Amino acid sequence: MYTLANDQLTVSVLDPLADQERMGSRYCTGGYIFQVADHKLGDLLSGPTYPDSFNVFDGQGIPDSFNLSPVRDNYSADPTSLIIGIGLCDMKANKVLEFCNWEVTHQADRVRMATEHHFQSYALRLERVVTLIERTVRSEIRVENLGQGFLNLRWFPHPFYPHPVTDELFRVNFPVSFAEDPGFVLGANGYIRRKTSPWKGGQTKLDHAGDTKLVIQQRHPKLGMVSATCSFAPDFFLIWGNPRTFSWEPYLERTLLGSQDYAWSIDYDF
Repeated sequence: MYTLANDQLTVSVLDPLADQERMGSRYCTGGYIFQVADHKLGDLLSGPTYPDSFNVFDGQGIPDSFNLSPVRDNYSADPTSLIIGIGLCDMKANKVLEFCNWEVTHQADRVRMATEHHFQSYALRLERVVTLIERTVRSEIRVENLGQGFLNLRWFPHPFYPHPVTDELFRVNFPVSFAEDPGFVLGANGYIRRKTSPWKGGQTKLDHAGDTKLVIQQRHPKLGMVSATCSFAPDFFLIWGNPRTFSWEPYLERTLLGSQDYAWSIDYDF
């Protein structure tokens, strides 16, 4: 793993080559934040099976994914597709056939990873930068369409946080609503809460009309409160949880023309 550290936090980022046993066909292999640890309080992130076990599908920490927008020519009968940030994958078997290669530059407070994909009629460049700034972990993503056709992107982060002591989980900077749900309820103060105790978990879609960058405030069992700021408004918004962890998932959807690029970021504040 690559380590970013200062006098307060240590950030562990998976090495796309040395840590390949922790990677599969779901999460981006470059820029995968595996854990953030406070020097006094210990680990600050969780996972669906953490701390007892780990598997590549569930993941841990702050993974993110392009896997819902596989890249391939529609006329091909071969199940092989390109998953941005992973490589060539068999979509029927959910298996990585060939991992992509990353150029990595590592400094004490930053790691930069870049890769290029060439598959069928598609070509693109992906750059990932993870930076530690005081108590902020900044994840930056940039995609450049090197081809001449359309490139459809559907990306989402899946940050896994430990459950807070109270049932209040998080609130955002614009109104949200969702259908009656067995796992979650919206409190009068705007916080999304766990609905029952003991809690079994679940997933629900959050409806919103927000058109500015997303800001999330959430309860944390060790720090009291943490936050995150996305540079975009979600095109689709989910919340998911199980008894070990919960996660908000703001989706970004874009179509890049030939030679067009797009960049976005999230600041995770601890």
